[in-house]
Amino acid sequence: MKKLNRIVCKLCGLLMFCTPAMAVEMPELARRNDCVNCHAINERVVGPAWIDVAKKYAGDPMAEEKLLVRVSKGSSGFFGLIHMPANDPDGRKQAEMRELVRFILALARS
Repeated sequence: MKKLNRIVCKLCGLLMFCTPAMAVEMPELARRNDCVNCHAINERVVGPAWIDVAKKYAGDPMAEEKLLVRVSKGSSGFFGLIHMPANDPDGRKQAEMRELVRFILALARS
C-alpha cells in the first residue's frame, strides 16, 4: 500500500510539472463586472475562453473596436449560440470595457 501511495504521489507530481500553467490571472476588473461567471482565461465555461477569443482576433486591426461593441452591447453567434448579455448598454463604463478588451487581446501574445 505504501508503495502504491508513493507511485500515485510521483505521478501527481509529474502531471503538475508537465501541465502548462496559465501564468496570467483574471483581472479584478473582470471579477467586478461578473465576467468570471461565464468566462475563464484558458477554458470554456459558458462563453469562450478568453485565450480563444484573443487568437480568433489576432491580426485584426479592428479587433479592439469590434470586441468593445460586443462586450458593451452584447452579442451571439461568434462562438456558438449562447447569447452574451450587454455589459455596458448605456456606455457609462467604456474605459473599463476597453481595458478588459485590451487584456483579452493581449492574451494572444502571452
